[in-house]
Amino acid sequence: MKPLLVIMGVTGAGKSTVGTLIAERLGLSFRDADDFHPPANIAKMSSGQPLTDDDRWPWLDAIGAHLAAQAAQGAVVTCSALKRAYRDRLRKAAPALRFVHLRGDMALVASRQAARRGHFMPASLVASQYATLEEPAPEESVIELDVAATPAALADAAVAALQETAR
Repeated sequence: MKPLLVIMGVTGAGKSTVGTLIAERLGLSFRDADDFHPPANIAKMSSGQPLTDDDRWPWLDAIGAHLAAQAAQGAVVTCSALKRAYRDRLRKAAPALRFVHLRGDMALVASRQAARRGHFMPASLVASQYATLEEPAPEESVIELDVAATPAALADAAVAALQETAR
């Protein structure tokens, strides 16, 4: 059975870059969570306002529905999935779901976010993402990777971890 993955982490952690590489290595489809945001969420974040849980629930439900529809063939989707409740909501929609958490030093991530061009999320919201983040608990069985590594090394490590747990 092909894996169903969410590449999670704060904004600027490299979810889209690493997720694309993982999808290529595994021969799976890739979708970015930003594609699921309604225009109101994008406008809110573009203006420097963090989203509330009420803003996020419909977005998470759209991602969950996509994941559920892809369960048979596997897929890779990015999603910040910062809180346990968000991850649980996605798991409820797609029980076979696995998470790869891209984590790292806030200063490194903030510098990467500040260097991004053409993205609606301002670097000023990085701190709010870290404040919201609930680190995955051991029983969540999340693959944890340090973003100090290169995107290719992170993708390779994620694929190796998936293969190890599939045995």
